[in-house]
Amino acid sequence: MPRNWAGTYEYRAPRIERATSEADVQRLVRESGPVHALGTRHSFHDLPDTDGTLIDVSGLVDGFDLDEAARTVTVAAGTRYGIVARALDERGWALHNLGSLPHISVGGATATGTHGSGEGNGVLTTAVAALRYVGADGEVHEVRRGDADFAALAVGVGAFGIVTAVTLDIEPSYRVRQDIYEGVSWDAALADLSALTGAGYSVSLFTRWDPDTIEAVWVKTRLESDDDAVPDTLLDGRRVIGVEGPLGSGDNITEVGGVPGPWMLRLPHFRLDSEPSFGDEIQTEYFVPRSRGAEALDAVRALGDSIRPHLVWSEIRTAARDELWLSGAYEQDVVIIHFTWFDHPVEVGALLPSIEEALRPFGARPHWGKVHAFTSEDIARVHPRVADARAVFERLDPAGRFTNAHLTRAGLRDPR
Repeated sequence: MPRNWAGTYEYRAPRIERATSEADVQRLVRESGPVHALGTRHSFHDLPDTDGTLIDVSGLVDGFDLDEAARTVTVAAGTRYGIVARALDERGWALHNLGSLPHISVGGATATGTHGSGEGNGVLTTAVAALRYVGADGEVHEVRRGDADFAALAVGVGAFGIVTAVTLDIEPSYRVRQDIYEGVSWDAALADLSALTGAGYSVSLFTRWDPDTIEAVWVKTRLESDDDAVPDTLLDGRRVIGVEGPLGSGDNITEVGGVPGPWMLRLPHFRLDSEPSFGDEIQTEYFVPRSRGAEALDAVRALGDSIRPHLVWSEIRTAARDELWLSGAYEQDVVIIHFTWFDHPVEVGALLPSIEEALRPFGARPHWGKVHAFTSEDIARVHPRVADARAVFERLDPAGRFTNAHLTRAGLRDPR
C-alpha cells in the first residue's frame, strides 16, 4: 500500500482512485460508499485515510484564474504552493506567506491550518477567500468568506466534502532576505521572546533543547529595497556571515546569508525543485497562546534530556490570531512548537503524553495533520468551537460519507 510523503504512515484504504478533474471527483463520490480526499500525503497519521475509497486529488492541478481587480487567484486544490507562488511572482503578485515546504498542496495545507511564521501573519488558511467542493450529494458547492459556514469549513480537515478549488487573497510581489543568528541563550530568549519572534517578517527558532542556548534563529526580513540593513546582533546572539543555516547548506535549502531574493524563494526553508526536509520522519506540533509562549517553551525545555535522543530538530514559529473555528490560532496569537522526530514510533509515542502534559496548562492545540495523543475530550477542552464545527459537518454530510476513524476519534464527526 502507498505511504505518506515521509514513509512513516501506510494508508489502509482498500481502494485508491486518482482524480484529475472536478468531474472525476463527482463521479467517484457518487459511485462510492465512504470516501476521503488524499492530497500530497504530508499528513503523518490516518487523518486522510478511510475504510472505503481514497480519492487522490494531487492530480487536480489544471486551474489558475488570476483576478487582479479582486486581488485573488483561484487554483485547483491539488496544486502545490510552490507552483502557485512561481506563477504569481511571474505576474508581479504574491501570497502573504508560505510554509517551510513549498511541496504541500493548497487544498491539504489550508484544510489542516498549516502555516509559515511571523507575528503578523495568519496561518495559510487566512488567505482563503472561497472554496469549491464536492459534497456528499456528488454536487459542486461553493462557500465564500462571510458565508454562514465559512468559519467551519475553511479549516475543514476533509470532514465535509472534497475540496476541488481554492480562491486565495494575493498582494503585490515583494523581496525577502534570510539571516541566521547563533548564540542566543535561553535565559535571554525567555526573558524577551517577542524580541526574537518579532525580529523579522517571518522568524523560526531552531533548537534541540540544549540546556543553555538556542542553536539558531532564522530571520526572514521583508525588504523595501535590497540594501536594507539588518542588525548584527539579536539579544545575546550574533548574525552568522555565511551560507549555511540550521538545516545545512544542501541544494534543497533556500538561499540564506542575507542574499535578497523573491518572496517565493525565501519564505520557504526548502526548494520546490528538490526533495524536501529529511524524509523517514515523524512530525508533531502544538499551538500555545503567545502570551504564555515563554512559559510553555520552558516547560518543554525541562524534558530536553528525554526528547533529544529521538529528535532531528524542533522549530518554534508564530502566527497571528484568526476567526476560523478549527484553526490552531482561533481567537489567539500563538507560538507554535514543532518537533521533527527520527522514525522512532514507539519512543515518540511514549514521549508525547509527557510533552502534552507539560503543555496542558497552556491550552496547547495539536496540528491536525501531525502525530499527537489527544483524545476527543482533550480536543474539546482546547478548541471552543469543535462542537459547532462538528454540527456543520453532520448537517452537510448526514450519512457520514466523509467520516473516518481519525475524525471520529478526534470528536470532529459523530460515531457510526
